[in-house]
Amino acid sequence: MMTAVWILLGVLLFLILLYLLVLIRPRRPGSVDPALLCNYAHRGRHGGAIPENSMAAFALACEEGVGIELDVQLSRDGKVMVFHDYSLRRMTGCERLLSEMDAKDLQALSLAGTQETVPTLEQVLRLVRGRVPLLIELKGESMDTSLCQAVAELLAGYEGAYCIESFHPLLVREIQRHIPGVFCGLLYTNVCREKKKTSLLNLHLTWMALNFLARPQFIAYDQQERNSLPVRITTRWYKAPHFVWTARTAAQRRIAEELGEHAIFEIGTRPEEESRG
Repeated sequence: MMTAVWILLGVLLFLILLYLLVLIRPRRPGSVDPALLCNYAHRGRHGGAIPENSMAAFALACEEGVGIELDVQLSRDGKVMVFHDYSLRRMTGCERLLSEMDAKDLQALSLAGTQETVPTLEQVLRLVRGRVPLLIELKGESMDTSLCQAVAELLAGYEGAYCIESFHPLLVREIQRHIPGVFCGLLYTNVCREKKKTSLLNLHLTWMALNFLARPQFIAYDQQERNSLPVRITTRWYKAPHFVWTARTAAQRRIAEELGEHAIFEIGTRPEEESRG
């Protein structure tokens, strides 16, 4: 009986060490462009008549000199489109998935009833021209990693500062294969809570136990999770650079600054917005 207990304790200790030293461990960043360690406007400087992830939102961010966070996914014909949701309903009223439509049809849709349409990543890169750093989120929930090659091809000739992130560990790993040396990170939240489902995959993601696949250089976490154990291990023990999302008030931005976090924010760049908190 005692032998079985010792064996069980030994196995448990091995699993804990495996988790701490191998599974959750991020990649130590090498030389990081200091320009990338900044705050980023979430989906551009949108608000009011300017919709998220629009050319107008990105143009305003460039004018204000703030970094831009944006989302990318593939259209049916393989073009890299800048759009957050998989469904087009919320932003365009179209009852289809973005992946079900070709780029030319997507660009005929109106964003939130404005004159703005769904841009391509190529258009955004031409607009920004390296004036501000970019934080590019790779969207995806399947095993298909073809988005990575398409994004890498567009970035090959881009001279501005950029970094890349995703919730999907395989996308993080694949983009590093296509762009060696890219500053790349893993987005994090409590997936079991968000999905309201405790599956084996969700548990692995919640505990960052798939970090060994992605080997992220930075962690970008939900501000609700800044004191969770996986975040503490990666950012305080392993000293990974850390971004936090989404700061929607001046107070939340101040907290992020005090904690040395780089905020992905939606409000607070202009003085009149700071006063609204």
